[in-house]
Formats: sequence, C-alpha cells, structure tokens
Amino acid sequence: MSPADLAALAWNAAREHLDLFGSLGLCLGFVGGMMPRRSLILLTSAACSGCFALHFLRLGAQTGTAMCLVSVMQSVVAARWIGPASRAAWVAPLFLASSLVALGLTLATWNGWPSACAGLGSLLATTARLQGNAQAMRRLFLGASSCWLIHNMLVGSVFGLTCDLLTIAALVIALARGGAVEPESNSSPIATLPGAA
Repeated sequence: MSPADLAALAWNAAREHLDLFGSLGLCLGFVGGMMPRRSLILLTSAACSGCFALHFLRLGAQTGTAMCLVSVMQSVVAARWIGPASRAAWVAPLFLASSLVALGLTLATWNGWPSACAGLGSLLATTARLQGNAQAMRRLFLGASSCWLIHNMLVGSVFGLTCDLLTIAALVIALARGGAVEPESNSSPIATLPGAA
C-alpha cells in the first residue's frame, strides 16, 4: 500500500468525524476549565454547549442536543445573576423549571444509557452553575464531564470524548491550583470581556 493509499484511507476514516462545531466546542471546553473567574468559566461553557448542541444534532443525539441547549441558557443566567455573595430571587425557580424541562426532554428523547448519562450530566452541571464559588463549581463540573464522557463514548462523538478528556484535565489542574483567582463583582460579566462596550 502506497503512502497516497494510506492517506486516502485515513481521510475516509476521519472525514465523518470532522465537524467545525465539534472542533470549536472541543477548544472551548478545555479553555473553560482553565478560566480564572467564575463568570468567564460560565460564558465559555455556554459557547461550548452551543457548539456541541449543533454537533450532537448532526450526530442524531437528540438528548445531548437538548441538554446542551438547556446548558446554554443556564450558563448565561448563572454568569450574570449568580455571584459569590448573592443570587437573584428568580434564578432558583428558573433552574428548577429548566431542570424539569431537561428531565422531560430526556424522557422524550430516551435512547437508553446515552440519555441517562446526558440527563445525569445535565443535572450535575445545573447544580454546578448554582454555586457562587468557582472551586465548588469546578468539582461539580468534574462529575458532569465524567457523565458526558460516557455519553460521548456511547454515541460515537470523537470531538465530545476528546473535549471531555481535556475538560477533565483542565478542571483537575484548576482544582489542584487551589483556585487562586481575582475576586469577582456582581457586575455584568459581559462588560469584563476584552472589547466589550
């Protein structure tokens, strides 16, 4: 077999796994675990979840798609209205309602173990987003990423599996560092991003 034949064989094997949204989600998943502040972790997580919602939709993994869409909403809300010392009064009922929606979507799109793992991962991530402390949030995200790792193995998402492994590594590194981060205010996290008006 010539090198050209090997290259063609490798391309045909990898082509179906090449996905712009999966690639971008993979990068954002790793970066999110390493972010220094809670609000930036959440905003990066929202962008990652949006990319993976599109990736899972392409794979036909409806429960994963639904959980990612719920994750986008929860991450944006948690970044803006949950802080280390306060939480808007309407946030807990919204998260409860979105968790019930996630449960309903899990049951409506039930596909056995992949759905169970996506549902449990979503529940752990929801609990993580309610935390005001970045280290507590990282610990719960570690459990959520472990559930998503199993989901992604079961549905055959190479990008999801790689992202989970990188995210778990980033979370472990950030947890081991002890969370030495700059204090966060309850001001809008969007305003703290470079280039934000």
